[in-house]
Amino acid sequence: MTLELGGIHHLTAITAEARRNVDFYTRILGLRLIKKTVNQDDVSAYHLFYGDAVASPGADLTFFDWPAAPARRGNHEVSRTGLRVASEASLAWWKEHLAGQHVASGGIKERAGHLSLDFEDFEGQRFRLVADPKAGPGHPWQKSPIPAEHQILGLGPITLAVPDLRRTEPILTRVMNLREVRSYAARERHGAIHVFEMGPGGAAAELHVEVDPDLPQARQGAGAVHHVAFRTPDKSQFDEWVKRTAGFGLRTSGEVERFYFTSLYFREPNGILFEIATDGPGFTADEPLESLGERLALPPFLEPRRDEIERGLKPL
Repeated sequence: MTLELGGIHHLTAITAEARRNVDFYTRILGLRLIKKTVNQDDVSAYHLFYGDAVASPGADLTFFDWPAAPARRGNHEVSRTGLRVASEASLAWWKEHLAGQHVASGGIKERAGHLSLDFEDFEGQRFRLVADPKAGPGHPWQKSPIPAEHQILGLGPITLAVPDLRRTEPILTRVMNLREVRSYAARERHGAIHVFEMGPGGAAAELHVEVDPDLPQARQGAGAVHHVAFRTPDKSQFDEWVKRTAGFGLRTSGEVERFYFTSLYFREPNGILFEIATDGPGFTADEPLESLGERLALPPFLEPRRDEIERGLKPL
């Protein structure tokens, strides 16, 4: 049986304004703050996780809180993050809602095979609301300011910007077992968008690769994406991915235990950081579902340092 990824697991971006970030993503986008923790490699920084009512894998949009300069856009980065909603009617609702919150957006039109609406957050983080009528009802959060029928269902597709597809494509198809299913001319610029899908396919399991050699080198900072993670269901299949990436000679992090999931990190040849993460055990491993995100959560190996860590964090 072919080893396959199940779709997008989460996406982690960078903010320089954690308090404003919480306001934007909970009040304007209506997401649930499902985990308030710290970057396990830099405990001076928050790691904020937003998702749906039940903290589903594939719905997690996360942020590192770093005092970074604004990002510079270009190649070698995740250039746009898809957020799936139920229908064209939801896109129309969101366009009106964003305007009412003084958030500019583009037109509702087909982009790379999906009816969609582009917008940015207050730091220039680029998003695309995508109509995904096949997704089902999702898990709406009762306390969200967004009506249940229009709430964000989860992530996908994710768009990468690279100067040369020939370097990235073998990693996607030979190592990660993605399938190229279609390609489009990029309307905004010269170049093309190549669409790869994993596992079940559909918007939640698509990676779009935009190729334009004329773009400058991106510089990571506030408003940029740090990495994108892909789903594997359990530790058994995760171990197979560890073996598979090693067998292809990739330099990886090896197994990294994040407590809420287990991770494997590596960079594709254009420098974009990928992660493969298990679906479980999930965010209820240390907090009840009803009170997720209400207090600072620390994995067991950081709990002895709680007082020190809390002193170093800015109040939200």
